[in-house]
Amino acid sequence: MAGKEQGELLKARNRTLSAFREDAEQEWRAPFYFIQGADPQFGLMKAYSIGDCDHGGDEWEEELKLTQQAVQAINQLNPKPKFFVLCGDLIHGMPGTPWREAQIQDLKSTLKGVSSDIPLVFVSGNHDLGNTPTPETIEDYCQKWGDDYFSFWVGGVFFLVLNSQLYFDASKCLELKQAQDEWLQQQLAMAEARKCRHAVVFQHIPLFLREPDEDHDYFNLEKSIRHELLEKFRKAGVKAVFSGHYHRNAGGSYKNIEMVISSAIGCQLGEDTHGLRVVAVTPAKIVHKYYSLNELSNREVEKDIAALLNQN
Repeated sequence: MAGKEQGELLKARNRTLSAFREDAEQEWRAPFYFIQGADPQFGLMKAYSIGDCDHGGDEWEEELKLTQQAVQAINQLNPKPKFFVLCGDLIHGMPGTPWREAQIQDLKSTLKGVSSDIPLVFVSGNHDLGNTPTPETIEDYCQKWGDDYFSFWVGGVFFLVLNSQLYFDASKCLELKQAQDEWLQQQLAMAEARKCRHAVVFQHIPLFLREPDEDHDYFNLEKSIRHELLEKFRKAGVKAVFSGHYHRNAGGSYKNIEMVISSAIGCQLGEDTHGLRVVAVTPAKIVHKYYSLNELSNREVEKDIAALLNQN
């Protein structure tokens, strides 16, 4: 298993992640955990501080330091997490902004510091693709970060990574949305047929923040799309959906599906701290806890992780 390939970050290709061999990972063996982060979003802290999130963002020293701290904290964990997933808005610069490429390069350089035996999983966000993505912005993302949607198996658990922007506004790329819809239907049918131990979804925009029937706004998906996806997920046995985007911790449940929203590594829009979520996968359930970066840097956190893994 390798988290990097020839000095470059490992990317999802052909709708899967080569760090995990499907034939070797479909059987349940033992509890494990992974780390979920979201919204490093290099540049937002400056833009938010000056009240110009559309045009600001030409400095990102604070986000750089926070992401470096996150990498250091993850690397020292023992045992190692199975992977580290970043749920979107990797950088703040929208497609076409002048500082976007520099933000991407600085983030990639920082993430190359993640231990080689901790694969990285990238999820696309609205700032990575644009609020209204186009075939060109999606292709650019795929070249830089890997496929915008894909699936992989780890230890008998089936993971799905989705491009949630196609559910938010696909008006300029309807064919690409249709392709993801068809692919997702096939993947969910497979998950249902194989009766995997758990199925988990990663996407940037939450389905909902607290209640499945809450009103639609910038931070969640439109109601009809939301409920269509929730029912598809329920039928296939999906246990949890992990997202970012909100820059605050939140969440709720729909029938047997937990919606988990993690606050940002970078800019906070509420009262939460810069942090990461530890997600433990046990035979019976998926349990998780959000830690500040300072808490995660404390070796005492390993006792908490062991306790999470021992939950029945």
